[in-house]
Order: sequence, then C-alpha cells, then structure tokens
Amino acid sequence: MQRPPRTGVVVVAAGSGTRLGEGMPKAFVPLAGEPMLAHTLRGLRQLPGRIAVSISVPAGDTALAALAQQLAADALAPLGARLESLSVVDGGQSRTESVSRALAQLPECDVVLVHDAARALTPASLIAEVAGAVRATGTGIIPVLPVYDTVKEVSSDGRVIGTPDRSTLRAVQTPQGFPAAALREAYRLADNQSATDDAGTFAQAGGEVQTIAGSPMAFKVTTPADLARAEQLLAHPETASDPLAALRVGIGTDAHAFDTDCECWLAGLHFPNEPGLSGHSDGDAAAHAIVDALLGAAGLGTIGSRFGTADPRYAGASGEVFLRGTVELLAEAGWRPLNASVQVVCRRPRFGDRIFEAGRVLSEYVGAPVSVSATTSDGLGFTGRTEGVFAVAVATITRA
Repeated sequence: MQRPPRTGVVVVAAGSGTRLGEGMPKAFVPLAGEPMLAHTLRGLRQLPGRIAVSISVPAGDTALAALAQQLAADALAPLGARLESLSVVDGGQSRTESVSRALAQLPECDVVLVHDAARALTPASLIAEVAGAVRATGTGIIPVLPVYDTVKEVSSDGRVIGTPDRSTLRAVQTPQGFPAAALREAYRLADNQSATDDAGTFAQAGGEVQTIAGSPMAFKVTTPADLARAEQLLAHPETASDPLAALRVGIGTDAHAFDTDCECWLAGLHFPNEPGLSGHSDGDAAAHAIVDALLGAAGLGTIGSRFGTADPRYAGASGEVFLRGTVELLAEAGWRPLNASVQVVCRRPRFGDRIFEAGRVLSEYVGAPVSVSATTSDGLGFTGRTEGVFAVAVATITRA
C-alpha cells in the first residue's frame, strides 16, 4: 500500500520588518485584527497527507516564540492527527541560516516547502499545487509571475549598464518546494553563500528548478502600501479575483423649473441676476443629479428617499449640503466616490463660461474629481423654451 505523502513546511518569520515601519517583526504585525503569521499558517491546511511545520522567529525573543507556537496550534488545529510535529526555532543572521535551523527540526519528509510568513494571502490551492508538482517532477518547484515592466541593471553609482530581456524574467514567490533529501543536502553545503532564495541554494548544489504559475495574491507584505492592500483584500475578498468588483457606477438626473422668486444656484455656483430654480431646496439640478448618481451606485436609494421634502432640515438647503451628506452615507456603507461627471442642459443661465469653476467647487464637495460640461437642446423641450434646467450625471464609487 502506498504511504500517504508527508510534507515538511518551513515558515520563515524571523524578519525584522524595518521597511514596514510597524515597530515589530513583520510576521507579527496585525493584519485584519490578528498577526500576519496566523493568516499564512491557515494556508497550509489544504496540503494532503501528514504535515510537519517548523517556524523560524527572531532569535532570543521568547515571547514571540511562544506566540508563534500558539498561533500555529490554533491555525493548524483542524489538521488533527495529520499534524505530526510543530516546532519554533530561533532564526539566524541570514535567511539561509534561518531556513537551515528550521529545516533541521523537521522529521523525515518526502517534500519540503519553504514559505515566507509575509506572504499571508497566498492561496491554499497554490501551496498544495507546489507540493504536488515537486512529487510529480522530482525537481524543485517555484511559483512565478511574468515581469511586465522594463527592468534595468544599474551600477552602484546609478548608471544604467544593461537592459535584460524581460521575456525571460519572472518574479519569484513562495512557497518554494523541493525533494526533502536534496534540499537538506543543499543546505548542508550552503554555509553562508549568497543565494537570495531557497531555489538559489538548491540550484547551487546542482538541483534542477522548474516553475509553475504563481498568484497575484501571493505578494509579499514589505511596505505600508502592501499592508494596506492586504487589509483591503481581506475586507473585500471578492476583489481578489476581479478588481473591478470593487467598483460601482450610478446614473442620476434632475430637472427644475425657473422661479423668479428664488436665487439661482447651479453646480454649486451663484448666478446673480438670473431666475432661480424652484424646489424644496435651492433647486441645484447639477448637484442633485450627482447625488442620485452616487446613491444609485451604492444602492442607497435616491435624493428623495434620503433627503425628503418632508424633512424641514433641507428646506432651502444648498447642493453642498446634499453632496457632503451623500458622501457620509456612502462612507457608512463602506464606499467612497472615485469620480463623477455631470452635464447641464440649459439656455440660461450662461453656464458654459463657468464649467471649470463649477468642477473645482463640486470636486471639493464630493472629495473626488468631478468634471462638468454644458450643452443646449437646440431649442427643443422645456430647456429649449427656457422654462428650466436639466442635468444628467454619472458617478463611479469604490470600496472605502
């Protein structure tokens, strides 16, 4: 009978996290309310067969070592008896030394994966795929992504000295997987050589390394921007496979008749000596159209349902009040404006000369770029008869 697979996993969690700037080792920085290491360890659950885990942590920090032990016990508890061993070791002065120390604590395995704790969102399916590919090929396996930017080789004084062919370049991720015995031998020979990843150490010892497709989710959290990105993806996981899922688009329209007893306000601007626009508020059709576009994008109703005419607070209220209030409603629902565009249809007031001014004002109210345009209706309809103003707006919002 074929023996079940046994996978050893080295989790490298000994980095200082200086570039992240959180004042603690990177693997223990909170991500969505718990240490980054906890997210990384949960990704190991889909590995088949028996599993052994060894974690390298900053040397001499007994509190972090105890925390790592507890995090691993909690994260891997669903494995039950399939978790054969769990150890936490002091990391070394280099990655090579940290991996070597953790590797020494693993029991006999057929495959070993080496994984960065800072790649906290690596899909569990990718981790299992790497282990499976090692077994299928008998070689080292690394997940990679294409390099789309042009890459320059630069000297120490900043001079460009070469442009590698990016078609042959790949960005390397973890986990990196290897036949266990061959990896142990590679690290026995490694001493403090200069390889920057485990595949380099393995290759320098004569091992063959092949690639499989990586995942955008397996990015390494190194900078504050990376951490913010990880927080966003955990808060809205639907955006991981489809970034456009974080976007919504809404359309809004509004029309108001002229009323000579009112002041004329349009797109946040005052037009003296022009008839005003009738309504419970100031009748700013442009601002109201943007409000409806924003609310519609978020599925939060309309200006009438949110700022109804029965509410005395909005009697005579300006477009600014409605726009700022709408932005607050979006924030409460987890959205923020990304941009908006509004077109005003009228023969009076003479609006076209002030569209850029209107754009600046509306952008301030919305907290995002608002473009403004103006047109007439070639004498058609109520705007052509100079009976009022019509506005149509489109707005895009994104997750806050």
